[in-house]
Amino acid sequence: MSTFKPGVLALEDGSVFRGRAFGADATIAGECVFNTSMTGYQEILTDPSYFGQIVTMTAVQIGNYGLNAEDEESGGPKCAGFVVRELSPVVSNWRSSISLDDYLKKHGIPGLAEIDTRALTKKTPRRRRDEVLPQHAAHFRRRSHRARP
Repeated sequence: MSTFKPGVLALEDGSVFRGRAFGADATIAGECVFNTSMTGYQEILTDPSYFGQIVTMTAVQIGNYGLNAEDEESGGPKCAGFVVRELSPVVSNWRSSISLDDYLKKHGIPGLAEIDTRALTKKTPRRRRDEVLPQHAAHFRRRSHRARP
């Protein structure tokens, strides 16, 4: 019997997204934003413009090439949470020194996988140039649970 930890992302509009938690075991609150890049998740995690935000990646699979110290945009991750459709079970890159799961654990950042990131992205407000929108708050929590056979 395998074990997993379910995670929950609850938006202020009452929407709830349930998935598989990875990374740090933490509960956070923050603004949900999204990024449409197919690569560069390490640069996104360490980009200061995402400080305190819960970043959703719209690409289908994230984590397949791991992370390394040379590709950080700043001194460590800046986002508060990280959401992906599918967390790659395999890390395959000669430059990789750590998996995405282990990197987030190391830095105390929770992750959530196996949710419909397209549906979450549709609920995320879009900004026009020079427009400031109110924060789209989300609550991200994680709890222990044993998988059913």
